[in-house]
Amino acid sequence: MDGGGRLPRSVKTVAAVAASRLPVPAPGPQLLVGERTGRWLRRSRRSAVAVPLAQRLPRRLGTWLALGFLGLSLGCGTVLGGHVETLRENYGEPHHMLARLVGFGIDRVTISGIAELSEVEVLVAAGIDAKTSLAFFDADQARKRLEAAPLIREATVRKLYPGEVAITLVEREPFALWQVKGELFVIAADGTVIDKMDDGRFAHLPLVVGADANNRAREYVALRAEAGAIAPHIRAATLVSGRRWTLKLDNGMDVRLPETEAAAAVKRLASLQADYRILDKDLLAIDLRQADRVVMRLTEEGAAARADQLKSKTKKKGGEA
Repeated sequence: MDGGGRLPRSVKTVAAVAASRLPVPAPGPQLLVGERTGRWLRRSRRSAVAVPLAQRLPRRLGTWLALGFLGLSLGCGTVLGGHVETLRENYGEPHHMLARLVGFGIDRVTISGIAELSEVEVLVAAGIDAKTSLAFFDADQARKRLEAAPLIREATVRKLYPGEVAITLVEREPFALWQVKGELFVIAADGTVIDKMDDGRFAHLPLVVGADANNRAREYVALRAEAGAIAPHIRAATLVSGRRWTLKLDNGMDVRLPETEAAAAVKRLASLQADYRILDKDLLAIDLRQADRVVMRLTEEGAAARADQLKSKTKKKGGEA
C-alpha cells in the first residue's frame, strides 16, 4: 500500500483473478419473480379482508334460501298431514299441477267429426279434464283410448301449444238394433256390433230379432221400404229359423212373410190395408206365406165376436124357416 492508501497494481490483479474464480450467484430475475409473487399474495389477502362479506355472497341468496325453506316446510307439512291425496283429487298429479302453474294447462279442446257421441263422452274417453296439463298429456295414448270406444272407428289427436288439443273422429254409423238372447245391441250396416244399447238415443233405428238377424238387417230395411204407408207401423222383424221374416206391427199383430218373394208379400199387405183396412181388424196374425191366399187368425175378442155373429145369423135363418 502506498502513502495514498492505495494497493499496488500487482495486488489488484491478484484480487481480480481470485474474484473471477468464486461461484457465480443465481440470476437476479428469479428473486424478482419470487418477490413479485409474494407481493401479489399479500395484496390479494389484503383485498379479501377489505371486501365486506355481504358483497362477496351471491345476490338474493337470502331470498332464495327463505323460499326454499318455506317450500320444504310446506311439502313436509302436506305429507305429514296426509293432504297429498286430497291435493291429487282436487288438482291432479304434482307434475300436472306444476305444468299448469307455468302456463301449460289445457285451455281449449276442439272436436270434429262427432254425430252420435257427445263432447263429454269424447273428453272422458280421451282422458281430458281440468286437472290435465298439455305438457304431460299423452296424445298417442288418448288416440288409442278413443279408438277403443265402440262408436269410434278412427281418431286423430294433436297437441297445439301453449294450451289446445285438437281431436278429429270418424264414427261408426249405427244402422239398426239387434235383439238376441234378451240383450239389445247397436249394429253397423254389415252386422258388426258397435255397442250395447244403453240409452234411448238409438231407439229410432230398425229392430231385428233372432240369431243371425244382424247379418241380414239390410234385407229387413229393404222390406220396410216396400211397405209404403204401413212402414211406420212395423215395429220389428224376427228372423225365423234363418229362413224367413215375421213382421211385428205396433198394434201387436204378426205378419208372416214367405221365404221367397218377401217384398211382393209386403206390397200385397199394403194393398190389403189400402183397400180393406185389414190392420184395423181384430186380428192376431196374418199369414202371407201362400201367394194365392191370405190366412188370418183372430184375437180372442175377435173370435168371440165372430162366434156371436155366426150364432146370430144361424138364429135368423132358423126363425125364417
